[in-house]
Amino acid sequence: MSDLQTPAGAPGAASDDAPSTATAAANASSAGAGGRSFLPKSTLLRHLLVLALCAVLAVLLLEGTERSTNDQISRIAFYAIAAGGLTLLTGLNGQISLGHGALMAVGAYTTALMLDVDGDPLPLAVIFLVAVAVTAVVGAIVGVAAARLHGPYLAGATLALAVGVPGLTLYFSDTLGGEQGINVRAPRAPDWFVEGIEALSGERGQGTKWLAYIAVACLLISYFLLANLMRSRIGRTWRAVRDQEVAAELAGISLGSWRVLAFVVSAAAAGLAGGVLAIVVRLTAPGSFLPVLSLSLLTAIVIGGLGSLFGALLGSVLLVLLPEWARDFGLEVLDMESAQASQAAFVIYGLLLVATMLFAPAGLVGTVRLALLRRRAARAMSRAGGG
Repeated sequence: MSDLQTPAGAPGAASDDAPSTATAAANASSAGAGGRSFLPKSTLLRHLLVLALCAVLAVLLLEGTERSTNDQISRIAFYAIAAGGLTLLTGLNGQISLGHGALMAVGAYTTALMLDVDGDPLPLAVIFLVAVAVTAVVGAIVGVAAARLHGPYLAGATLALAVGVPGLTLYFSDTLGGEQGINVRAPRAPDWFVEGIEALSGERGQGTKWLAYIAVACLLISYFLLANLMRSRIGRTWRAVRDQEVAAELAGISLGSWRVLAFVVSAAAAGLAGGVLAIVVRLTAPGSFLPVLSLSLLTAIVIGGLGSLFGALLGSVLLVLLPEWARDFGLEVLDMESAQASQAAFVIYGLLLVATMLFAPAGLVGTVRLALLRRRAARAMSRAGGG
């Protein structure tokens, strides 16, 4: 908006009896904002309304698709949970993390160990809460160590975490299964769920469908909590720490404490994502949490749009579906071999990242949002000029 305000404030830019262009645009914008709206004014109520709508759409999507698609939705869900936490850390607080794959490993192994017990395990909700708590503690330790680091130094420190954690599974192979990992016993669907799905769609609500519902429920709950946190005073403080460190410190904000808090929240989301991954994939092995996972999550939020939960979701969809589309395209259209088609997926994903940086530097969601804001400003300016 500064490029609109500077000409208006310059000498001779506006006469005494005519409002400046920027002022007219602001008045038009405020007038539009003050019109009738059917949405509640409370942020919490608006998010609850969106949550209910998304839950209905999710049920329709899961019941209207095949099991293979349900499995894809499950994988999109746990990637999106981790990407949502990462976009809060990187997009909202300005900290670059290349270690979220390792934090997902902490949540996944915690879930796998708690499910691999004699007798009946604890309820799945309790297991997920424990996985989130354990990962949050690890995130707090890493956050305290990295609170004074910035830019490439922070990225390097978190990359060391991504490299080191999979190695711990080999050192404690007796407990963590070594290279083979731990086979995860997926929880069985309760009777009320099986009966409800049979009454709704006539299908059996077990196996892949039950796990897909768990994954989507975790995604919706985590995004609801993250969205409210980002819109709260805490989110505004994180933005202040990201944009104006000196001003924030002069205002009495402890930069290190707020950075650690952002790391803890982001790690908690990664822990939940790891827990969902464990039950969906039904295997927790070090090969699933290599540094490429952390780089993929960072790429997803950059393509989708930093600081946007919808952008994190969109990037996760591309992260899961684009390699499969690229592989099918290579096999069917370009007549490649299977190995070549699999490698082509990485090439296409890299080209998409480069194209995003060149033509949509704010990410897909951010670019659309900026275009809409410019369009509104142009309309407001034209109305002001016509008046």
